[in-house]
Amino acid sequence: MKHNRFFIRPCCLAVVLLLPITAWGQQADKENQFDIGLQMLTHGELRNGGMIREGDGDSEKENEAKFLMNRARLTVDFRKNFASAEKPLNRFAVEAKVVAQSLGVWGMKGNNALSLSEAWAKLSDKTGLFMQMGRQALAYDDERIIGPNDWAMTALAHDVFKLGYEGHGHKAHAILAYNQNSNNVDGGTYYNKENGVQPYKTMHTLWYHYDVPKVPLGVSLLGMNVGMQAGYEGGKNDYAPHIEYQQVVGGYISFRPKRWSVEGSYYRQMGRNEEGAEIDAWMASGLATWTPRDMFGFQVGFDYLSGDDYMPVPKPGTLGMPKHEKIKYFLPVYGSQHKFYGAMDFFYLSNFVNTFSPGLQNAFVGAFVKPVKNLHIGVAYHYLAMATKLEDMDMTLGHEIEVTASYKLQDLVSFSAGFTYMTGSESMERLKRDRGDGNLRWGWFSVNFSPKIFSTKW
Repeated sequence: MKHNRFFIRPCCLAVVLLLPITAWGQQADKENQFDIGLQMLTHGELRNGGMIREGDGDSEKENEAKFLMNRARLTVDFRKNFASAEKPLNRFAVEAKVVAQSLGVWGMKGNNALSLSEAWAKLSDKTGLFMQMGRQALAYDDERIIGPNDWAMTALAHDVFKLGYEGHGHKAHAILAYNQNSNNVDGGTYYNKENGVQPYKTMHTLWYHYDVPKVPLGVSLLGMNVGMQAGYEGGKNDYAPHIEYQQVVGGYISFRPKRWSVEGSYYRQMGRNEEGAEIDAWMASGLATWTPRDMFGFQVGFDYLSGDDYMPVPKPGTLGMPKHEKIKYFLPVYGSQHKFYGAMDFFYLSNFVNTFSPGLQNAFVGAFVKPVKNLHIGVAYHYLAMATKLEDMDMTLGHEIEVTASYKLQDLVSFSAGFTYMTGSESMERLKRDRGDGNLRWGWFSVNFSPKIFSTKW
């Protein structure tokens, strides 16, 4: 009997130890999964300069702003996995996701109505083919051309139909969109972008990415054909509703061997804008990151976006603005622009005077450090200049210094903050109607609470 006790006790211990593993294995093999997540994001800003001053540039106007914003999101996600031994007929995996959100500034009057940030369904095959349709956030490569721009609180969403393949190092996506206003459902196709999700009427995009085997090298190619609504609703002849098409083609490359990361991109913009003016613009960028230790690293980069050759002004004895015969400024309207070109967002998120753009040169260096676990501190310097030389204007726009910090308290809660100081030149003052006295300041903070409040598998 004593020998039996020595045998039974180890067996019982082994069963106890193996129970969690067995339960996990059974849980992992469950066919369906349903999750509900919540996000509460509070964001505050203190601005002293940094926005275009409307009206007379000599008028007295308070140049400081303080405000708090809040974003609440409720995410519902359902996933049905591929076939199992018990259900071999389930060839496809299915996923559906709905994200409802409410936005507002603290103190605003009235209730904030819910809107759909995302609502899509996806069908996937084991071969790597998939189909996804509905309102969805799009993010490709470094998000310079197509990205969700989540910093903007509302974020960017696209109502699209997407077909794709992902497997064996290859990714290929085809994206189609056709936008319409609800009041034109019974007749007419004129799209008023002021009442729409995106400024385009139609969009056709092809994206291909390849990861080279055994080499940390990735290459992407992108082609977009965007149809912009032109003419006027009810207009005739040259002003009748029609679509003007513009194209963006280019590529992105990344090489990440061990402690280094090198990225580069080039894109060209062609076609015509809504007024029918020819577009001939381009941009190029490069970024190198070196991380000698896990706790610190360095960055250096350069962006060039082409601009118009001259500032359009009314001819003597005429009224209004003459049209450009050819548009030469590159406009990356669908990307996550806050990630690039300086944290103050002077460029491509707010217009120059009379919507004119001389392009941009952005040379920057930066460093980051992780002094303790979950704490990240970064500092960066930007030299900002026009891409084209204008008569009687210096090309330098300003110098910007940024300091940022983020801390992840746990998986559910994170904090981040930043401060930016910029000295603007006289050219910046003339082009942006803002102070050029070297006293532009901007500070911000965010608190992000994002728990998963319910999850089940069956």
